[in-house]
Amino acid sequence: MVFGKFREQALLKKFKKELSLLPASNASNSKTITSIAILTDNVMFENIDIVEEVKKSFASVRIVQIYSFRRFKKSEKKSYKHFTEKDIDWKGVVIDASLESFLAHPFDLLIGYFNVNNLHLEYCALKSKATFKVGFSGVNDKIYDLVISENPNNIDSYMTVAKKYLKLLHKL
Repeated sequence: MVFGKFREQALLKKFKKELSLLPASNASNSKTITSIAILTDNVMFENIDIVEEVKKSFASVRIVQIYSFRRFKKSEKKSYKHFTEKDIDWKGVVIDASLESFLAHPFDLLIGYFNVNNLHLEYCALKSKATFKVGFSGVNDKIYDLVISENPNNIDSYMTVAKKYLKLLHKL
């Protein structure tokens, strides 16, 4: 447990350092969205079918991939749709190959579908090579290009607002 706290503090320090190195304004490109990545926590993953809602809202999108954070338990099997705190080491290096390829893929849009502060999800959103990032307000506004203030259980409203602003930005 003591090593877990050390690991968490070291990762938090690395996260804050990389967050401070982000440019103040992100130059937005006018590339249309054809691929979407979704980062979420296990509670949202199990309660809401986010992938189907995204496919329904963004019909022109070809690729939709999701990755979910869940706490590590020895009894649970390793999954290609989930990652744990053990998949990121204390230096901020992603250990899991599938998570690394997910973060390295240049998606056109990353949706951070989590409304609570979670160091591992925020770190993955920060490290993602997605060209445009959307998330909930109040989590960590510096990571995202667009933040939406909405109830996470009301996914229809969230997607409607996101789609409206993405159209205004000529992303759709």
